[in-house]
Amino acid sequence: MASRRIFVKNAALAAVGIGIGGVPAFIARAAGMYKIRPPYKKSKTLVFIFQRGAMDGLMAVTPFTDTYLKAARPGLFMDAAKSSEKPLIDLDGRFGLHPGLAAFEPLFKEKRLAIVHGMGSPNTTRSHFDAQDYMESGTPFNKGTASGWLNRAVGQLGHEATPFRAVSLTSALPRSFYGDNEVLAISNLNDFALNGKGMPPVNMAAKSFEELYDATSSSLLGKTGKESFEAVKVLQKADTKNYRPANGAVYPATALGGALKQIAQLIKLEVGLEVAFAESNGWDTHFNQGTINGPFARNITDLGNSISAFFTDLGSLQDEVTIMTSTEFGRTVKQNGTNGTDHGRASCAFVIGNNVQGGKVYGNVQELAPENLADGRDLAVTTDFRSLFSEVAGRHLRLTNTAALFPGWQNADIGLML
Repeated sequence: MASRRIFVKNAALAAVGIGIGGVPAFIARAAGMYKIRPPYKKSKTLVFIFQRGAMDGLMAVTPFTDTYLKAARPGLFMDAAKSSEKPLIDLDGRFGLHPGLAAFEPLFKEKRLAIVHGMGSPNTTRSHFDAQDYMESGTPFNKGTASGWLNRAVGQLGHEATPFRAVSLTSALPRSFYGDNEVLAISNLNDFALNGKGMPPVNMAAKSFEELYDATSSSLLGKTGKESFEAVKVLQKADTKNYRPANGAVYPATALGGALKQIAQLIKLEVGLEVAFAESNGWDTHFNQGTINGPFARNITDLGNSISAFFTDLGSLQDEVTIMTSTEFGRTVKQNGTNGTDHGRASCAFVIGNNVQGGKVYGNVQELAPENLADGRDLAVTTDFRSLFSEVAGRHLRLTNTAALFPGWQNADIGLML
């Protein structure tokens, strides 16, 4: 049998399926004898996409009229002029989308895409690990926070949950989901299975769900164990391997495209998904970053096309879903000696949904003159990431206590959610 594991931290469960072969027969047989409640959906789903590695927000959404930026990036600067060899998509006469984000242009024009620029953390670390940890915990000056901000949001949903209330389409539980509220991490819906770290051998001849559950140690998994077996049964009944996206949506054959495709399936299965997590990797562009070609272009194209396919696939369910992206920090204003950019401060984020006041670039991006730069080298953080996270999650999921999402911080809405 392929290697499978359960990761348990502070009572949060990640049931991770890795490998091939689908749900093991003994689990399917036992779970099939256990009567579960019918699948159901909740009214709203928040999809959070973390871009790991620090996306260059100044290339994703470029203030192309800024002469200081042009001088600082002789090999990386892109213009919105149609005569340019590297034309940006002009949004408002000042900011331009990277051409890899062409799929975002209609969403912006339809006012279903909002961009928040100059967004980041007040913590000035340039460490990827620390910056991600601070952002996902939601406490940028407290490294000892045990829970993640999304787990705290899940704890405020305030109603009976299905096993699929909070799901991460990743191979390991992300820091955002650490905490006391149960969540699932599923690397692949087709391979979803269960095994327990430290559990005794499972009775392969179990004749009922109760026997199988008892064999897997209720002291370790508790109620979450039963919910997870319910999850196995739901997924086995669904034909996830033969899923066909709707409305002509075509997902990229990438990790992010695959994750969003599976999130769409869970939403359509009406299994009660309310918070979903996915990630995009490879944004650390120190060397040969490129413009219309290269690692940045590949990643940004994947991001735009994956999100666009997901949103298109949702069809009539678009009103129920909001998508939000974030990255741990941005890149330096000036390109380095290897045609890349180094660790910086602020970047930008994208928020997509029918309840978003889009068609606008939010935030305060000053002229990139040396005196306006953080540490004399970086785009300054003028919008705290907690403002964005709190407003989007709070409004979309109808949370009653957003202050609890980010302890010790006073919320300040941006004004982008209806």
